[in-house]
Amino acid sequence: MLLIADSGSTKTHWVLVDKNNNKSNYHTIGYNPFFIDSKKIYESLSESLTSQFDAGLVSKIFFYGAGCSSPENVNTIQTALVKAFPKAKIVIGHDLLAAARALLGDERGFATIIGTGSNTCIYDGKGIEKNIDSLGYLLGDEGSGCYIGKKILRDFMRDFLPADLHKKFNEKYHLTHSDIFDAMYNRPLPNRFLASFALFAQENKTHTHIQQIIKESFNDFFKHLVSRYPGYSDLSFNCVGSVGFVFQDILKEVATSYNMKIGELVRSPIEGLVDYHLK
Repeated sequence: MLLIADSGSTKTHWVLVDKNNNKSNYHTIGYNPFFIDSKKIYESLSESLTSQFDAGLVSKIFFYGAGCSSPENVNTIQTALVKAFPKAKIVIGHDLLAAARALLGDERGFATIIGTGSNTCIYDGKGIEKNIDSLGYLLGDEGSGCYIGKKILRDFMRDFLPADLHKKFNEKYHLTHSDIFDAMYNRPLPNRFLASFALFAQENKTHTHIQQIIKESFNDFFKHLVSRYPGYSDLSFNCVGSVGFVFQDILKEVATSYNMKIGELVRSPIEGLVDYHLK
């Protein structure tokens, strides 16, 4: 059996394909090796994935993950997968390659991710031709759920949210400044904490203040990343990720303002990835 995984910082979508091409879907937490080690990955796999089918029947795994950009990080994932699937041949790639293959197949083009984090590349039809480092949630990740969440939190803490939004935020989260600082500096996975507030943006996406935050975030994404690629406007704009998908009206508006034609905008790359590996 073939197992294909798309892993972000928040969640992982798995598709198991049997010899008759029947597909079964599974979901686990995200396995970004910047934030989780091999031991915890294996424990999660044992609890949430391999308990649902016979891991010994899996012959090949294509795992695409956020953070799988260095030999050390790839090894973190490899160690856990080898232990969980001892009979499988394992191929590990970056989630940006997953996005490009899902969006573009064998065609050259521009592929992006806008989810918990963000990333961009020019894809040559086989691999990544050029990538400008998104720098992660502390230094970059413009346009992402983290980036949007950070703006919302900052406005909340500085009392810059309009009164109606401030009231809604308080009623939903009941967070003090101390709670926020503790989550940011003392607890694990602060990137997920920040990105969780993108849901508040989604729930209030018709509010003009939220729309302004989203538009500013996407504009920063184009200004600091997309438009830095030579000849970017000659290519169509293609994107995977929940944030880009949910706020696609604003994303399309900003992309058009940067003279890019709109290509594919999808929530998840997994369907395209499965098609890519089964063709």
